[in-house]
Amino acid sequence: MSKLIGKTAVCVALLAVLLMIPISRLFGQAISSQSGTPSRPVVTEATAPAYDIVSIKPNKSESGSVSIHSNDDSYSATNVSLKRLLEDAYGIKEDLVFGLPGWANSARFDVRAKIVEPDVEVLRKLSRQQRRSMIQQFLRDSFQLKAHTETKVLPLYEMILVKDGPKFKESAPEGSPEDKSPNGVGRGGVTVYNTELTAHAISLGILANMLGDRLHRTVADKTGLTGKYDLLLEWAPEDDPDASSESSAAPFFTALQEQLGLKLQPSKGPVDTLVVDHVQMPSED
Repeated sequence: MSKLIGKTAVCVALLAVLLMIPISRLFGQAISSQSGTPSRPVVTEATAPAYDIVSIKPNKSESGSVSIHSNDDSYSATNVSLKRLLEDAYGIKEDLVFGLPGWANSARFDVRAKIVEPDVEVLRKLSRQQRRSMIQQFLRDSFQLKAHTETKVLPLYEMILVKDGPKFKESAPEGSPEDKSPNGVGRGGVTVYNTELTAHAISLGILANMLGDRLHRTVADKTGLTGKYDLLLEWAPEDDPDASSESSAAPFFTALQEQLGLKLQPSKGPVDTLVVDHVQMPSED
């Protein structure tokens, strides 16, 4: 009887020791052989990396040239206003940013932001919203920015088809013999030169966005067309005194209808805006 009790005690003690060992250690070899490579943590907006080095300096060149470049591990902007930076950070057009002081539109800055030891694989997987959150973070730190988004009912244009339907064709499949770049524009690209727009294999949503930039008003795509299209559009300069004559190109709204079969219809609707609650000029580095 005492031998049986002794063996039972040993078994219980051994079980207790085993229970203290993590499962991953007990079966580590089997788990490793099944997974192949260790998994990376999922990067969410909350866990998106922050730039390690951020430099924001005033630009007093009075140049009209503006540039913004974004790479996996860096962000740079030259001769930009805070208002333009907010558009990049929140994806909301400058015209829909409210509550800014005058200097936020007039003062110009040079911005350089960089991650010192980047995890290339993680950075390549960042979504557009995660990259925006990285810009938002250094704007909060450098400009003491406090802002919130707000939906407002505002005037907008609804982009609809004219009665006769569209006057453009869907792009040919990529790589096919018919897939030709109009005026050298690559697939998914849009160029605007003076009063001529050329697009190759773009959605009408992208066109609506570009029209909104030009007209300083939101343009909502209501065409119901979901393909990729090649577009060519020419219109008369706004200051052309003969814009209504037969020898001149048509004014913008007329050209849009006659050449593309698209009409911009005034309307009102919900629009996402950015309201700035607090902001201040950054201190010089």
